[in-house]
Amino acid sequence: MAMRSPPRSRHPLARRWTILRRRAERLPPSLRGLMWTAFASIIFILLNTVMRSLALQVHPSQVQFLRYVAAVVVMLPLIARAGPRAYLPHRVGGQFARGALHTVGLTLWFIALPHIPMADMTAIGFTGPIFVMLGAYLFFKERMQWDRWLAAGLGFAGVLVVVAPGLSGSGGLYSLVMLASAPVFAASFLLTKTLTRSDRATVIVLWQAITVSLLSFPLAWWHWTAPTPLQWSGFLLAGLLGSAAHYCVARGLAVADASATQSVKFLDLVWSALMGWLVFSEIPTQTTLIGGVVICSATIWIARREARARNG
Repeated sequence: MAMRSPPRSRHPLARRWTILRRRAERLPPSLRGLMWTAFASIIFILLNTVMRSLALQVHPSQVQFLRYVAAVVVMLPLIARAGPRAYLPHRVGGQFARGALHTVGLTLWFIALPHIPMADMTAIGFTGPIFVMLGAYLFFKERMQWDRWLAAGLGFAGVLVVVAPGLSGSGGLYSLVMLASAPVFAASFLLTKTLTRSDRATVIVLWQAITVSLLSFPLAWWHWTAPTPLQWSGFLLAGLLGSAAHYCVARGLAVADASATQSVKFLDLVWSALMGWLVFSEIPTQTTLIGGVVICSATIWIARREARARNG
């Protein structure tokens, strides 16, 4: 009688990943939401660096279109593996509504992108969590604890320290255009929260890429120029980073209140100032550093309170 060979052991990295995933699933929902949002923030900073480099070479409307086309391309292997039916959304109208909101916000964002330093651009984007918290309270009736409001207020005060000196300069108009995109993005993220109730994160990410690509095409075609091979590589990288970042956002919104995950986004200023210095030789101003200290303090404080509240 032939002896049965023992089962093949899993790869050490796969075993370690399984252990880490199980430990993460035991964490409080708010803390997991903060972690997913923190991962998304770091990826978004890398994405913004790539996008700003491309927007300095190609018209912003074309960059916007190709970035989301690339996102569809990088997700094709997942679609082929699971089958197209697995990526059909339950709420097609909701997906297109979110895509329309995101397209409007992106159009404003890309108009200002080439004209604003990385750190200031990120600081202006920090107004988004304020609009998300207000929207979550008004439309989702999420409980707004005093510490979340205080953390958001302190973070917003730090943002004002960073942004206020630039509003009176030559880049003031573009700063206001960038600021106008914040409530639009907030509405898009709140709609994402509702979509997570019926669709998986990967479905939401794919349909965002599809809808934004379709809605961005007319303006991109009007300003079209042939990208170089290096620029095509940049667009593919942007598609990969963007899909990963929005997946993290959707996962974070699926496990925690929208308001609970927003305070950690204020740490983006640290990463954006670093990337602006390394890639674009932009030296953060004194007000940027002061505002960053205020923002980081508020973020660390609310993260610790969220963890203690869930564990207590």
